[in-house]
Amino acid sequence: MTPEQLADALTRTCVVIPAFNEGESIGAVVRAVYEHMPGATVVVVNDGSTDDTEANARAAGANVVSLPLNLGIGGAVQTGYKFAVRRGLHFAVQVDGDGQHDPREAPHLFASLVRGEADMVVGSRWLGRGDYVAPRNRRFAMKFLEALVSWRAGSRFTDTTSGFRALNRRTMELFAEHYPSDFPEVESIVLAHHHGLRVTEVPVKMVAREFGTSSITGLRSLYFMIRVTVGLLVGVMGGEEK
Repeated sequence: MTPEQLADALTRTCVVIPAFNEGESIGAVVRAVYEHMPGATVVVVNDGSTDDTEANARAAGANVVSLPLNLGIGGAVQTGYKFAVRRGLHFAVQVDGDGQHDPREAPHLFASLVRGEADMVVGSRWLGRGDYVAPRNRRFAMKFLEALVSWRAGSRFTDTTSGFRALNRRTMELFAEHYPSDFPEVESIVLAHHHGLRVTEVPVKMVAREFGTSSITGLRSLYFMIRVTVGLLVGVMGGEEK
């Protein structure tokens, strides 16, 4: 993809940043997106935060949609996709508000979309770029989900929990109407596949979060595994059928 093609794509792109109590990092994340993805529309979905997430996002220049209560990652991301669809944008890139996703990696996500070779591109930490190391207690879960999603989707995936991804208009419209609520990164890959969308992975660099902690720890981690496994095996996901 040429720099000109990337620049044109960015003018038609919405960068969706879900954020819950990310006041310490959100300003830097928004500024980095504007610096490395010039021309893109940036929306921070403030998911019922109780800190200064909203104020810091606005101060950095982002559009902000503040939800009256915490809907969770699925509801926040879906809100961002609805925003992008209503603005008439053609692409969306999801970036976490904790600073793990480097917007300088965006060209790797866009190439297949711009060429029309994919409908959704997931950035993978495990395909040879960077040196990200997952916490030991999460490695088994990641490997298990990799195998399960690859089986359900009929194609190999290596980083099913990655929230660093890019979508075209067709995928945005689907997710604006139907999107998993609790742990959507994993289930949305299978949902897209069952709607005939082409989902691929590309290698990207990610870094460990500087502030806050993951919400998937302890008993919630066990719930995560059970909930996602049941959802993928039974197929109880809204609008899954083609």
